[in-house]
Amino acid sequence: MSPELTVKRGPPRACRPIALVHEWSVQDRMLAGSAFVLVACYLVPLAGVVGLSFLVPKPGAGNYVAVLLNPTVRSVVATTLWISCLTVSITVLLAYVTAYGLVQADPAARKLMLAGVLLPLWISVLVRNYAWIALLAPGGIANGILLHWGWLEHPLSLVRNTFGVVLGMVHYMLPYAILPIYAQMAQIEGALPQVARSLGANRRQAFIRVFLPLSRPGVAAATFITSIMSLGFYLTPAILGGGKTVMMAEFISVQVTETLRWDIATTLSTLLLLVTGGLVWRFSHLLDVAMAKPKT
Repeated sequence: MSPELTVKRGPPRACRPIALVHEWSVQDRMLAGSAFVLVACYLVPLAGVVGLSFLVPKPGAGNYVAVLLNPTVRSVVATTLWISCLTVSITVLLAYVTAYGLVQADPAARKLMLAGVLLPLWISVLVRNYAWIALLAPGGIANGILLHWGWLEHPLSLVRNTFGVVLGMVHYMLPYAILPIYAQMAQIEGALPQVARSLGANRRQAFIRVFLPLSRPGVAAATFITSIMSLGFYLTPAILGGGKTVMMAEFISVQVTETLRWDIATTLSTLLLLVTGGLVWRFSHLLDVAMAKPKT
């Protein structure tokens, strides 16, 4: 006779999901909670914004065509791109010089300099913007001193214009650009430029051909951070621009809160999201290239 076969039956199917949930670790539950918050608080509202850009006031892509043909929107976009490029260039240049000074300073001076770099991060951006107005307004401290010394006959217009916006944005973004550049420079072996000079290179050649290529990843990271931040600036252009220098974020806010043009606001928001995503993708590639070892 053949031996009897015994088949082991598993748990009921209805019990398996419950058993799997009980088997989740604390890390898995935290990840699941984070994913839920991300979907509920970010992806769902974002999908609503993108949907409104195609549905209001009527379905279709007419909003995008209208926005691209609108001269006011084109002017705001051009202003945003111009101010962003100018701000990023000035910020990265000043950040590189400051980070280089931090690396070359002695430990005691470096601590004081780092405290000066980090101090603005502890002050509200609103307070800083109004401080610039008090300092640079036509009746402010700077113009008052220059008029008192006789260096000026009439006060300069330093705020509520493009100069004030660029100044406020550069001041805000400098710490975010200095820190990644400094972190990269601090990893460079200090003896390398000296070795280059001992092999016949002058100070300028040692800096350009040795130190500068090794600091490229920090420069790329600083450029990436400041570029993304500059496109979405709202508070600083709104206060220091005084309504005369309007950037994209402020223009979108006006469409939502004052003119109630949800079609323009959602369309511009979607386009800004696409541009930002493209910059993130492009800069991630450039950062990988910058982190590659320079050819010797």
